[in-house]
Amino acid sequence: MAKEAEKDKPLRHGYTTGACATAAAKAATHALLTGETWSHVTIRIPAGMDVTFELHNLEFTRDMATCSVIKDGGDDPDATHGAHIFATVTLTDEPGIELDGGVGVGRVTKPGLALPVGAAAINPVPRKMIQEAVRKEADEFLAGRGLKVVISVPDGEEIAKKTLNSRLGILGGISILGTTGVVKPFSSSAYIASVVQAIDVAVANGCDHLVLTTGGRSERVAQEDLPQLPEVAFIQMGDFAGIALRHCAKKGVSRVTMSGMMGKFSKLAQGHMNLHARGSQVDFEFLAEVAERAGVPEELLAEIRRSNTAKQVGDLLEAAGYQNFFALLCSMICEQCKRHGGGVFEVDTILAEFDGRIIGRGSTDASGANYRDWR
Repeated sequence: MAKEAEKDKPLRHGYTTGACATAAAKAATHALLTGETWSHVTIRIPAGMDVTFELHNLEFTRDMATCSVIKDGGDDPDATHGAHIFATVTLTDEPGIELDGGVGVGRVTKPGLALPVGAAAINPVPRKMIQEAVRKEADEFLAGRGLKVVISVPDGEEIAKKTLNSRLGILGGISILGTTGVVKPFSSSAYIASVVQAIDVAVANGCDHLVLTTGGRSERVAQEDLPQLPEVAFIQMGDFAGIALRHCAKKGVSRVTMSGMMGKFSKLAQGHMNLHARGSQVDFEFLAEVAERAGVPEELLAEIRRSNTAKQVGDLLEAAGYQNFFALLCSMICEQCKRHGGGVFEVDTILAEFDGRIIGRGSTDASGANYRDWR
């Protein structure tokens, strides 16, 4: 019974690095300007809630104050969970609130993000949150002077190795993120935002041929197959093929290469653009129909219909020598993806196996199309 209760327990949400930085900045500002120290601080986050954070490492002198908030990602598998998000606030002679990043906060080195090259990777919403919280806390205390706020994350450079920051051109640490202040466990919105952002960066850096992959393994296959493309052109779309394709169309991309494996790409061939198991299931009857078009005999078609996984179908057909099945499937994927993107770009498909072998290819480009007449 205890295990059942634990299983049914709702997942716990957490708070963004932007919310943590705002809380730390507000508390440091208060200590600097009043000499009072808090053990906790309450801020209002964009989601419309008042949230209280425990404070750590609070120290201050006449001209400077610093403190940290420990990032709590809730039940989300977040690389920044447990990190200390520091804010250091100093008095300046120039009026206004200056915000910058310190140790462990990345710097933007490529165009295409919502921040200019050279800026600290503190996204627009957290910037606004931090500056408004500090300004409100400072209020009448400044008397013509200003404040400089520096956000730092001591372990940020190491944490950033677990993120896509370097590919986006954010070097030296993590990004201070968040649009609502809340981290929802296993939320797709953050991942979708990172896919869109990656496409924006690639296009801003001159890429008009992008490679959308379902994960790290299929990305490595594509990188080996297309060594002429820069790293920034390779984007792990995960399960969000439809969103990625539409954004490529919106940004004027001229060619998209899709790289993935039998499980998710069999769904794509059928026109399913959300590749998650909750969004669609592998349709073995559909795969049997494709195999039948490829000339597969009835005995093998029956085995396909009884299969447990799409990989098992691929193994059966590869062992039987029906390579044309994979070419046909890839051509269907190409046509579906081009249609979903509004027909504004050409599509190539790379179908890979777990061991890195390419077992199928297709293209909508007339010069390289395979089985374009599959209908």
